[in-house]
Amino acid sequence: MELPFLKKKSEAAVVPLVPSWHPNFRNYEKLPDIKVVRTAFFVNVAAVAVACVALSIFGLQEYKLHQLNGQLAELQRQIDRDKKKSDQAVGLFKKFQAEEAKLAEVDAFLKSKPVISDLLLRLGQTLPKNIAMDSFDIREAGLALRVSVRGAADAASSVANAYLEQLRADKELARFDDFAITNFSRNPNTGRLSVDIFLKLKAAAPSAAAKK
Repeated sequence: MELPFLKKKSEAAVVPLVPSWHPNFRNYEKLPDIKVVRTAFFVNVAAVAVACVALSIFGLQEYKLHQLNGQLAELQRQIDRDKKKSDQAVGLFKKFQAEEAKLAEVDAFLKSKPVISDLLLRLGQTLPKNIAMDSFDIREAGLALRVSVRGAADAASSVANAYLEQLRADKELARFDDFAITNFSRNPNTGRLSVDIFLKLKAAAPSAAAKK
């Protein structure tokens, strides 16, 4: 047999608890901002930092540019100061080059001329027995020889041509680059064939100073 008061308590325990409910009338957009540090503060700080960095970079570049302009101005001042001396030195150097070219030209001309004694000695040593040397003339362009050839006209002409080839093949006469018989004539007094031979000197190579 169950007791009545125990039964009532058990039924009261199984009744579900319903939370209390009320409508939320709060407007969050109109509520005051209660954050300690606002977002706008960080945005402003970042903008100021970027501006400071940009200003520092700009200032550094301006400082470097100022230093560079100062160095350029100093160099230009030195150039202007030394320009007169430099122009004088250049003028003297050009005069020196001109004089050097003249000296080199004279030296080349003298070296291009054969030594007369050596040349006469060589021609005398190589002169064929049936040819006699009549004249020897050193000229600016070369050497003019006149020889007399003994023998009949036809034979003398062949001997003269052979002597010309001998001169052309002589290595001691390498300073000459052209060998030619310029005239044949019969000497009425001796009856011998007179032959004029011209040995043309090689053109002197221009020196390094003359090229400048």
